[in-house]
Amino acid sequence: MIRMIRPPLLSIKITDLSIKKCVPCSRKELRPMTEEAAQHLIRQVGEWNLVNEGGTWKLHRSWKVKTFMRGMEFFQLIAALAEAEGHHPDIHLVGWNNVKIDVWTHAVGGLTENDFILAAKINKLNLHPLLRIEVANE
Repeated sequence: MIRMIRPPLLSIKITDLSIKKCVPCSRKELRPMTEEAAQHLIRQVGEWNLVNEGGTWKLHRSWKVKTFMRGMEFFQLIAALAEAEGHHPDIHLVGWNNVKIDVWTHAVGGLTENDFILAAKINKLNLHPLLRIEVANE
């Protein structure tokens, strides 16, 4: 069963997380954070959701891209960032234009600060040219 928690919309700067660097997952002291710690950090990565999937907490976010090829460009941007950080999310293209990303630290089976750092850095990417903008009904 998947349980999703949508954080309240707060105006909190993500600068602190987005300038940090992910630490190697091989560090012995790296442990999954508590739900309470995750609830605190989720406020710093707007538009991401905390999801509990089978007892494992993850960060989740979805986007709708303009075309299939824009989806591939989106993946390339995420892949380059993930390689630079040494922290790799699960990325999915569902249908032809729905990008979904799940971030958690596989090595510890849960969330660490690395996941929030990566989410904050993804939020800083210029993805706008790749995204489909939904027009509101008037």
